[in-house]
Amino acid sequence: MNTQADVEDCGTSQPTSDNQLLSLHSSESDNECDSDDEWEPTSDNQLLSLHSSESDNKCDSDDEWEPTSDNQLLSLHSSQSDNESDTEDSDELDETREGPSDLNTLTSPKTQNVKGQTWSLSNKLSQDLKTPKQTDSTRSHTGKKRFSCTECGKMCNTKAQLNQHMRTHTGEKPFTCKVCSKGFGIKSNLKVHMRTIHTGEKPFTCKVCSKGFGQKGALTYHMRTHTGEKPFTCNVCSKGFRQKVALTDHMRTHTGEKPFNCNVCIKCFGAKSSLKVHMRTHTLEKGFTCDICGKGFRQKGALTYHMRTHTGEKPCTCNVCGKGFRQKGDLTDHMRIHTGEKPFTCKVCSKGFRLKSALPYHMRTHAGEKPFTCNVCSKGFRVKGALTDHMRTHTGEKPFTCKVCIKCFGAKSSLKVHMRTHTGEKAFTCKVCSKGFGVKCNLMEHMRTHTGEKPFTCKVCSKGFSKKSSLTFHMVTHTGE
Repeated sequence: MNTQADVEDCGTSQPTSDNQLLSLHSSESDNECDSDDEWEPTSDNQLLSLHSSESDNKCDSDDEWEPTSDNQLLSLHSSQSDNESDTEDSDELDETREGPSDLNTLTSPKTQNVKGQTWSLSNKLSQDLKTPKQTDSTRSHTGKKRFSCTECGKMCNTKAQLNQHMRTHTGEKPFTCKVCSKGFGIKSNLKVHMRTIHTGEKPFTCKVCSKGFGQKGALTYHMRTHTGEKPFTCNVCSKGFRQKVALTDHMRTHTGEKPFNCNVCIKCFGAKSSLKVHMRTHTLEKGFTCDICGKGFRQKGALTYHMRTHTGEKPCTCNVCGKGFRQKGDLTDHMRIHTGEKPFTCKVCSKGFRLKSALPYHMRTHAGEKPFTCNVCSKGFRVKGALTDHMRTHTGEKPFTCKVCIKCFGAKSSLKVHMRTHTGEKAFTCKVCSKGFGVKCNLMEHMRTHTGEKPFTCKVCSKGFSKKSSLTFHMVTHTGE
């Protein structure tokens, strides 16, 4: 394909270095020596030096060859020598090529109009030399993803990322903990495991409160407790979350999805963490233990709240009355005292309750169920706390003491009622006449004066009474006691 051209040489010897080649080619001698022999560049450096020389006087050629098509241009540029270097990536062209043997073809600054643009071999070679090789690093910036998962079609930037992803399909866990032999698919997960479980190392520290964390991501989430940032928002109810996984779990409360199943009792859960806590009810495991009293807990949060009973810490404060609480949930329940909200309603009598826990106990009044029985007098109770208070009537224990008059009580609720005698507080008010009462049961008895209700009936004469104490006094008329 190439046309031979006469090349003038200054002698029979060939240049032995790139500098001699450049001097030979750029010489400004008026009388150039003739030579029938042809000299070819023997290395890429000689070719590049010869090709890029800017001599004003170039060797003459009787014939000129120009590429007549894009294919000829590509063929000329990518023509391979007999001894080509091996490439590391079969998808990329070999960068080590030998140029054409015709000296005039390389040295002549020939140009041709290709697709409306002026083309020159010099410019083409220079442009290709400047084009960077596409690497994993450049792909991460350009967004180009070359490696595709054959299982799910996911695209990865690098082959290493693809190999790591494939382990999610194969279940392979090549990284094993030397302490407990637990396996991991990613090396970084093994490092985190070692910090959080075995070594206790916490290299990431909060600059605000100095709390340490084993993972950088955990520190990021923690910082949002200081900034109040909640970047993940539910598109149904607009509730904000600090972590994406918390939003994912929350969305299942709207969809009703419960993908996590207990393999013991087949109970389903919307969050993996909820299933993990539930499984401890079967194993009876209590992995979190109080260092002060030795009490065990199934959840870390429960231990955190328990520790506040020792420290007296109450970080959750009511913005209406200033009362403090150990848990946020307790504050939420308390706020309903101020708002009057009773979101939990009995389906039998439509009675509303401020606390969710109060509704199941109330339902036992309809069913007549009293599952908690005193082992001394066999009296039954609907609530376990009521049985606990009752047992103190047998033991004589009175652990709750008034700080004003040092009077003691067997039940915490009794102390609470007693304190109102010192403060004069009347927390329960009649909606009809606005009369106030310190005890809820007194308000209920008072309301019967407005409604005329008499729920306590004599079994002898069927007379009704609004108070239980009134019925007791009436029974004396029949028994004479």
